[in-house]
Amino acid sequence: MTITHRDFTLTRTYPYSPAEVFDAFADPEKKKLWFGANDGFTNESESWDFRVGGREQASSRHESGWRSSFDATYADIVPGERIVFSYVMTFNGEPLSASATSITFEPVEGGTLLTHSEHGIHLDEGPDAELREQGTEELLDNLGRALDSLAVR
Repeated sequence: MTITHRDFTLTRTYPYSPAEVFDAFADPEKKKLWFGANDGFTNESESWDFRVGGREQASSRHESGWRSSFDATYADIVPGERIVFSYVMTFNGEPLSASATSITFEPVEGGTLLTHSEHGIHLDEGPDAELREQGTEELLDNLGRALDSLAVR
């Protein structure tokens, strides 16, 4: 049994205000547009409590048959500025990883600079450590598309 540590920081600039980008995390209906927005899986259960000390949980079944879960606890939330949380993931019911994450929203000319920093602890040499950064990049791309779709409404 092994543990792999993997840190990464990703940035994106979105042509929307920090309040609008933050709201895509804080509003459960808006978050559904981009978080886990993938044709390859179905959410089986979810709960939502976006506040300091609150938890967000989701369990999904993927088209290939495997299951994953995401269980987050919010440590700090400052609207329009930052979100800090820790989360645990499982794969087919077995512990996969635990991570500490911060997301900041900084006003810049023409929009918002989002910075996602994560420290992950990945268990038992699975491919999760490398895939987590790639998956987060995809989520941030999905976020941009969701913000664009919300702007056209």
